Amino acid sequence: MFKLLGKIPFWVKTLIAFAAGVAVALYWGKDALPVFDPIGNTYIRAIKMLVAPLVFFTIAASIARLGRGEGDHETGAGSRALRLGVYTIGWFMITSAIAVSVGLAIGIYFQPGHGLGHLPVDPSPIKVVPGPIEVLTGIVPSNIFQSFAEGKVLSIVVFAILIGAALGALGQKTRELSTLIDQGSQVMFKLTRWIIQLTPIGVFGLIGSVVASYGLDALKPLIPYIGLIYMGCLIEILIVYPILLKVHGLRVRGFYKGIFTAQQTAFFTCSSIGTLPVSLQVAVDNLKLPKSYAGFALPLGANMKMDGCGAIYPAISSIFIANYFGIHLTTSHYVIIALSSILGSLATAGVPGVATVMLTVTLSAAGLPLDGLAILAAIDRIIDMMRTTTNVTGQIVVATIVSRENGLIDTGSPLLNSPRKLAAKVSAE
Repeated sequence: MFKLLGKIPFWVKTLIAFAAGVAVALYWGKDALPVFDPIGNTYIRAIKMLVAPLVFFTIAASIARLGRGEGDHETGAGSRALRLGVYTIGWFMITSAIAVSVGLAIGIYFQPGHGLGHLPVDPSPIKVVPGPIEVLTGIVPSNIFQSFAEGKVLSIVVFAILIGAALGALGQKTRELSTLIDQGSQVMFKLTRWIIQLTPIGVFGLIGSVVASYGLDALKPLIPYIGLIYMGCLIEILIVYPILLKVHGLRVRGFYKGIFTAQQTAFFTCSSIGTLPVSLQVAVDNLKLPKSYAGFALPLGANMKMDGCGAIYPAISSIFIANYFGIHLTTSHYVIIALSSILGSLATAGVPGVATVMLTVTLSAAGLPLDGLAILAAIDRIIDMMRTTTNVTGQIVVATIVSRENGLIDTGSPLLNSPRKLAAKVSAE
């Protein structure tokens, strides 16, 4: 029995679990929630369990390797790490600008929210958004153990970067500690692979809970809005990202085939941070990106790179809320929405639901009513699935592009033309 299950492809098992969850939810409705919720919540907790140690060990080990300048003796360790960091953050900003432009274009053209009746208001309180100064000072941990306990990922990232930089600067003096952190990274990768095998079970519980809670009829009034969010995300995934990959001479089919597992996980867990273990695995194992760089770029991207939650979603949603409350938007509004969406990504952390924080930042900056948040909260989980898939895809795209620009991709990567095809092309010419 177990051997037979082992032969079924992972994505097939996940799709079967998805279909089963929907079928059971439609048949039993909310009566099935006592079954669905524990399964889905346990899976999410298991994924979250990995996050803090995985982020710390992976980033610290990666920065230490970059700091030692392994494989780069001409440019120097410090300049190499700095160059990669600048490239990465630069591409984060570029792709975020493209994403928010896509969202604004869709919102301006389709004008979602006109003529929509009042919807049930979600009673949960709106999250308080910290100001920019609080955000910047808050990422520096005053107590790193408290940051680990509370899962403050940005603080853990900062601490890991500092530890890795110190290890790289000390070189051979801290070889034993560097080795220990490397081994910790390997242990977390192994544990991650075990947890990821439980994804089909988690998907059954998560999707079943969504369908059982909302049903299909409750979503009909918001289907046009949901459709526009999905449209924007699909344009980014199916048009924008492939163009960027093609421009850099990379194989689009090989890329998407390699990251499909990460996209599935993102869609069902609605968490960039929760998907991080899978993103790291597919980037290193499937795309053949260097572990040292992927371990730096992807955790950073899971906190700063939010094309779905931090760009497309706030752009379309701001226009939706403005129309719902009868507010006319000017060019200045659109500029503010764009800038706050791009620069405000630092305030988001890749866990389910925090797109509300990003939208709050955008609405506050544009002077739009925060009451609109409660309207959208009722269907947040539905759109969060596609937003997070876009986030994760964009994070891996940037890591891939930067790896390509700096000659870091392994020659055996499916992103590159195979030696046989390359030889045939050369001989034909």
